Amino acid sequence: MTSRSSKATGRPSSGARAVARTQTLIKGMNGIGTVRKTTLPGGLRVVTETLPSVRSATFGIWAHVGSRDETPSLNGATHYLEHLLFKGTNRRSALDISSALDAVGGEMNAFTAKEYTCYYARVLDTDLPLAIDVVCDMLTGSLIREEDVDVERGAILEEIAMTEDDPGDCVHDLFAHTMFGDNALGRPVLGTVDTVNALTADRIRRFYKKHYDPTHLVVACAGNVDHNKVVRQVRAAFEKAGALRNTDAQPIAPRAGRRTIRALGKVELLARKTEQAHVVLGMPGLARTDDRRWAMGVLNTALGGGMSSRLFQEVREKRGLAYSVYSYTSGFADCGLFGVYAGCRPSQVHDVLRICRDELDHVAHNGLSDEEIARAIGQLRGSTVLGLEDTGALMNRIGKSELCWGEQMSVDDMLAKIAAVTPDEVRSVARDILGQRPSLSVIGPLKDKQAARLHDAVA
Repeated sequence: MTSRSSKATGRPSSGARAVARTQTLIKGMNGIGTVRKTTLPGGLRVVTETLPSVRSATFGIWAHVGSRDETPSLNGATHYLEHLLFKGTNRRSALDISSALDAVGGEMNAFTAKEYTCYYARVLDTDLPLAIDVVCDMLTGSLIREEDVDVERGAILEEIAMTEDDPGDCVHDLFAHTMFGDNALGRPVLGTVDTVNALTADRIRRFYKKHYDPTHLVVACAGNVDHNKVVRQVRAAFEKAGALRNTDAQPIAPRAGRRTIRALGKVELLARKTEQAHVVLGMPGLARTDDRRWAMGVLNTALGGGMSSRLFQEVREKRGLAYSVYSYTSGFADCGLFGVYAGCRPSQVHDVLRICRDELDHVAHNGLSDEEIARAIGQLRGSTVLGLEDTGALMNRIGKSELCWGEQMSVDDMLAKIAAVTPDEVRSVARDILGQRPSLSVIGPLKDKQAARLHDAVA
């Protein structure tokens, strides 16, 4: 994708500029909340949501690559590359990149997940052209120099150490490994000390060229923006880098399933001298495309999504056994996870696990009450809207939707889907998901007798 040729134009050899295809995906009232999409020649998709009432804009580029796309020896390469794209291009040094956004009070960052990576900047609407130019330059012109790889290696190793020092975070990586084993979904996004130390600049460059082709990218922008102006600026930036040469290329389809194998009834304990024991009890969940995901969201909210949830009430409010206890879902292209997390004193681990397991079993066999389901629907609808009250959240929604689903859904449609969930649907998904044998991951200073009893929680 990166080109250093001054002669590259990115235009068709015939001299006629290829035509972009523009669609209106969601029509907002008076143009507010309107989502438009343009597919540029070369397969690059640009999606925007226009909100004239705000004075900010968030610009992001989503890459169809995550830690799931790594071989065992490349574990951590996606995240490593995320760091390196901030280290300099043909046009800007690392200091130039950071100071450009700092000078206008903007924010810039990136994140790597199992199935995608995102780079973004949030700025005043008047500074959007600068944000577009800087982020596009990073994505198309990264140098990935040997010396930058060596310097950033130290920063990434420190990030790994920081994560390992936070058992409340680390236990979720352990749970992924418990469920998926040495599958790509079971390996940590950051990689390990050994894999990060083994990665070379040449291997990372090859990984970059393979996965950062325009057909693998989605540009998303939300706020007080003009769709046509964003498209023109993005196209100019990519053509300047020679990144849109193949004008016949088409965007790749959303990621398909792979029949990932998940564990049942497995227990993993990582002995650490921590003040608390950190546990995740869970089982296979739903893929992100599963039609039952709306009912699953309601179930998750009722079980462990707030202060009125069953787990919070039973574990914390009634018994004071944990300060933090919650449930969560993670959906991937072909599979998913449902988990219950709790942090408690080591002496209370078995009591906490017993209560959590009892609640999951009870809901699996008896379902939730109509009152609980109605409350969860209201909570989920409210949190969905409140979570989309800034341009960054809106950019995330439209970018991820295009990359992962290939379509957009309006907020009203999302709220309607949640409101349409019936008690029978919630009880059905509860039987299917919670009725499975769970697996367990624990980090903490458990004694031998305590550790030996962990299997009781998954029996």
